[in-house]
Amino acid sequence: MNNQQRGFTLIELMIVVAIVGIITSIAYPSYQSMMNGTARSTAQADLMGLATALERHNVANFSYNGAGLAGSNTGAPAIYATFSPASEGASNKRYDLTIDSVATNGLSYIIKATPVSDTSLADTGALYMYSDGRKAWDKNNNGTVDVGEFCWSC
Repeated sequence: MNNQQRGFTLIELMIVVAIVGIITSIAYPSYQSMMNGTARSTAQADLMGLATALERHNVANFSYNGAGLAGSNTGAPAIYATFSPASEGASNKRYDLTIDSVATNGLSYIIKATPVSDTSLADTGALYMYSDGRKAWDKNNNGTVDVGEFCWSC
């Protein structure tokens, strides 16, 4: 009579769990980096959408002034979504979109996408777009755009 039992030993299961843990610890940072890059690309597209909305506002009003909420020149835009991704609900926002500044004469602007603080993007730095077409990413997150940061993929 054969009394052999089939199955896995505890040691075999522990080895499998350890291997899965190692693979996960290697793969998760890459996955998170890819997701952050995707969110940043979406914010860049939304900044370009806001820039297009500002250009339409300029054509209609001969100035960039008054494009913010309640007719202000800075802050949350009234002419476009106030967050990114603009195609999703506010509960999924990764960046806040704002009009950072408008020149006194109303002929130029700077718009900004700031990472939301309670997301994995919090310390990745803001994205900027200027009315003259320049783009910047405060990659070192020091609050200012340095000379080497005038690109979105630095």
